Amino acid sequence: MQSSHAAAAVSSAFDDPNLIAYGELEPVVRLAERCGLPALVGEHVRLPASKDGTGAFPAAKLMSLVGGMAAGADSIDDMDRLRHGAMGRLFSGVRAPSTLGSFLRSFTHGHVKQLHAVARRFLHELARHTPLLPGADQAAYVDIDDTIRRTHGYAKQGAGYGYSKVKGLNALLGVVSTPLSAPVIAATRLRKGPSNSARGAAAFVAETIRTARACGASGLLVLRADSAFYGADVINACRALGARFSITMQMNASVKATIARIDEGAWTPIKYPQAVWDEEGQCWISDAEIAEILYTAFTSKPKKQQVTARLIVRRVKRLSAGTVPAGQGTLFDTWRYHAAFTDSPLALRDADGDHRRHAVVEQVIADVKNSAFAHAPSGHFRANAAWLALAALAHNLPRAAGALASAFHARATTATIRDRLINVPARLARSARRLTLHLPERWPWSEDFTQLFSTVHAPPALDAP
Repeated sequence: MQSSHAAAAVSSAFDDPNLIAYGELEPVVRLAERCGLPALVGEHVRLPASKDGTGAFPAAKLMSLVGGMAAGADSIDDMDRLRHGAMGRLFSGVRAPSTLGSFLRSFTHGHVKQLHAVARRFLHELARHTPLLPGADQAAYVDIDDTIRRTHGYAKQGAGYGYSKVKGLNALLGVVSTPLSAPVIAATRLRKGPSNSARGAAAFVAETIRTARACGASGLLVLRADSAFYGADVINACRALGARFSITMQMNASVKATIARIDEGAWTPIKYPQAVWDEEGQCWISDAEIAEILYTAFTSKPKKQQVTARLIVRRVKRLSAGTVPAGQGTLFDTWRYHAAFTDSPLALRDADGDHRRHAVVEQVIADVKNSAFAHAPSGHFRANAAWLALAALAHNLPRAAGALASAFHARATTATIRDRLINVPARLARSARRLTLHLPERWPWSEDFTQLFSTVHAPPALDAP
């Protein structure tokens, strides 16, 4: 590839009022409207009246924020990308970044909770109107994890040093997925930086499970989490709602003693489809052995809080190429053990594989932190909490649009969906009181966009699930 003209023969000018940079944002916004997002905001988000009108028209302001995030905005100033070219003719009610910043700073804890209620109900509507969670009536998974959003300076309320020794804010996410679908965000919480991972985890797990059930997860539902969320309150909250659990165990004395009781003949060899990098041994691991044994957890607590379930144990050899001389083997094998506490009804091999797929929540966290939650944009803690909830909305909305577009985009990252189905330049034309989006000729994903566009612009009678 090379330039087709000499440098002196090329010029540029920002002077076309009919061009827009995000031509395919229109069907995504249309999908949000057909799933009732503006109405949900109007019903549940009620900010107090003020002389400057900060709390007025919350639906228009939240739609502006979600639309900007869907287009790639990761800060309040980035919302200005919605006010260029013909965007004012394609969308109405787009608010300025200064207005949106004042709106977010007016949020209190109660208003953030109202926004969480909107997010839960909107996810249910997305699942009802799109193939967002196929197979949820058979099997579904709830994964929870937290992450630190790094902050800088001294103006961020709630910022501090937590378990990662990084200064920032703690974000807790609960995601829902099925074996046939990519994960979507069902619940969020923004917490102070020094917060313990398990703080408020039981109530958060209950909320996420209820949201999953409302989205059609009527079959087997399994909660997966790492050892930071191992606790009687979390497991009992899970069981009270009819869900199963699969949680990583810390290798304490009780767990080690239980593992020592496993008969040597009970270990079953497994081979990973793809090798796993072992940080401790600094080598690739492709072989392991698994076994299971019954284990009673929380024996120091009252009888009704104790839980007896399966302890699934995976062991790998302690082997480092740097410590074994060439041509020689070890005199005897030593092992490293990894345990998961679960009441999954699946067979041993399947239960172990399912638990290791908890890593999907890390993919969601990376996706969100590489898009709308790349920053905590405000100095006000509640504004950042609202921003995180909106980032979850902006994550789920393009994913639902991708599910309507094609099987590939149903499982693609939001960055891929944004690049192929949203951030596409277009020229706006009006004829006979109709708007036409003229998109690039030979766009590689034009068929997927056409499928999405046709579906969301179908007559209302065809909008049923």
